[in-house]
Amino acid sequence: MSGHSKWATTKHRKGAKDSARAKLFAKLIRQVEVAAREGGGDVNTNASLRTMFQKARDGSVPLDTIERAIKRGTGELEGVRYESVTYEGYASGGIAVIVETLTDNRNRTSAEIKSTFSKNGGSIAEPGAVSWQFDRKGLIEVPGSLNEDQLLEWALESGGENLSSNGENFVITTDPTELGMVRDALEELGVKVLSADLTLVPQNVIPITDEGETKKVLRLMDAIDDHDDVQNVYANFDLSDELLASYEG
Repeated sequence: MSGHSKWATTKHRKGAKDSARAKLFAKLIRQVEVAAREGGGDVNTNASLRTMFQKARDGSVPLDTIERAIKRGTGELEGVRYESVTYEGYASGGIAVIVETLTDNRNRTSAEIKSTFSKNGGSIAEPGAVSWQFDRKGLIEVPGSLNEDQLLEWALESGGENLSSNGENFVITTDPTELGMVRDALEELGVKVLSADLTLVPQNVIPITDEGETKKVLRLMDAIDDHDDVQNVYANFDLSDELLASYEG
């Protein structure tokens, strides 16, 4: 599992803190809203909304809050209109970075994201400069206590592509269009799904072996992720658990 994935997992755990949890709720609600606006408010016919609905539920967002977000997305309730804007750039050492945002003010968000890159040793790139290095995939995380051979069999039979470990739990990779179907199949088999989400997976990773370089890259990642409009941050670096622990310390 890449260093970015380890960092993302750590950020998810830190989300348990009240301030971080409130920010996570806001991002999840915004994703639900946009999915409903773009594909309708029925989770049975809108695959994107179904994924975001479940992601919000997995993040402990109250059901009535999610339902209001769907109604704002479909126009039943008044709300702010968000647009999706993606930025590409580089962190220290030539690490490729992709930032997905949902914003109600493109000019403001653009200026702030560019400033965040600049202040933290990174640089903005032209659209398409780094995105070709990533593939869109579905990732399903399940308990690491499961039998690996049995889980692999179930995952492949359900339409999954691969099974790996993040050190604590198993992670099943799927085609993005098959994410919901694989999740449903696993749950019908009695497998507890810890999370299921669409993500960008780097085709190749750049190893980071220096503590100073680790700090430069992760400070940029943290700074970008802390922006209210940022929904997801992806990068193609790899680093050891020891370096990640050193940064967290």
